[in-house]
Amino acid sequence: MKTIKNIFQLSIYFVLLVSCSEKEAYPEREYIVDAAIVEPNIGGANEPNQLYFDFSSNTQAVVQRDSWDLRFYCGNEFRVSLNTSIYMATKSLESTNLNAVNTAEVQNLFNTVATGTFNANNVAYVDDFDGDILNTAIAEVNEIDTENKVYLLNLGYEVATNTPPIGNVAAAGEHRGWKKIRILKQEEKYLLQYADLDDITYKEVEITKDANYNFTFFSFNTNTIVDVEPEKQKWDICFTIFTNQIPGFGTYGYTDYIISNNLQNVKAYSVSNDNYDYDTFIQADIIEENFITSQRAIGSSWRLGGGPGVSPQVKNGIFYILKDTEGFYYKIKFTTLTNIEGERGNPQFQYTLTRI
Repeated sequence: MKTIKNIFQLSIYFVLLVSCSEKEAYPEREYIVDAAIVEPNIGGANEPNQLYFDFSSNTQAVVQRDSWDLRFYCGNEFRVSLNTSIYMATKSLESTNLNAVNTAEVQNLFNTVATGTFNANNVAYVDDFDGDILNTAIAEVNEIDTENKVYLLNLGYEVATNTPPIGNVAAAGEHRGWKKIRILKQEEKYLLQYADLDDITYKEVEITKDANYNFTFFSFNTNTIVDVEPEKQKWDICFTIFTNQIPGFGTYGYTDYIISNNLQNVKAYSVSNDNYDYDTFIQADIIEENFITSQRAIGSSWRLGGGPGVSPQVKNGIFYILKDTEGFYYKIKFTTLTNIEGERGNPQFQYTLTRI
């Protein structure tokens, strides 16, 4: 059984209330958190951490975002996706012979298989932005070995260590290089084959599905399976850097981003203060048709990135309604984007369980 390191109970500034009906519905729970103010541990202006948060338990799990590379889907399909928080990208090659691929053959693709190139076509080299598991950059793994191509893999960037000016973010450090990979299906397991571009032999590792998780994660740094996400029902949103799309200009890295656990039916939508007041909003005010199932339901819409002479800040005048993995409804209001010194990567939000 996997264990998630660095999970800890957040400080709760609101009084936690216990609902009798919720205790009856979830007898294994000591309580369902009604309200809290949360300061996610993003790690400052380099935003080194991916922070998984669960509303009903008010817990967070932290992992450094360059500690993994590929994630292997644990559902029915055999799909593999990329770590886009470090700007990875990939392209299928014609070859099925991993040892036949080398730098000379693929170096003409180095400037193409990348993010942030302002080329609209580079969206083909990353996963679906909305989190559709059926639309990954790597094709579904085929039962017939000869149908599974070699992929050129851009490993993206290490977490940066330089300190940016106040109000800015330094996300990308040194480039991590390239790999060639091929993924096969062996009964109900994945077989990952991988090597550096000019290697004439390759390594293999079996990747097993675990039904308790959305994905099994693999790191080329350690050549091992690594713990990243909590169990699939035990997180709702993730603060992360995210490879998104600028329509017409291709992929682009977004900082201060929030994705939702759409694979476990977490949904959200924004509410304008012109229509409702956060404090008086109740469950009866929820409009089910407004929920967005995309993992980008919150995305970057909660903040303004700033610009010349303008500091980054939380977007005023809106809050969010979220339906979590257990079917509870929460209202969420983001209160800060930076710490008191103006340093990015120090957000704060408050949330409340909605009631009739």
